[in-house]
Amino acid sequence: MGMDSVGESVLARKLGFAFGYFVFTTVMFFALSFAHKIPASWTYTHLMIVTGLVTLSGYLLKVFLK
Repeated sequence: MGMDSVGESVLARKLGFAFGYFVFTTVMFFALSFAHKIPASWTYTHLMIVTGLVTLSGYLLKVFLK
């Protein structure tokens, strides 16, 4: 394929992050739904947005503190 180990490493990190993000969001959605801790009108998408905002704020804090 012509990808060097650095390109494969970057791809693996991004795929790993995406997989972990969806697993975490799914587990959190089911846990909060089971415990009735989220509004009934909320869907999986709402929780994905909240989780994404938390992730984005962590990344921006990391960049800011560098």
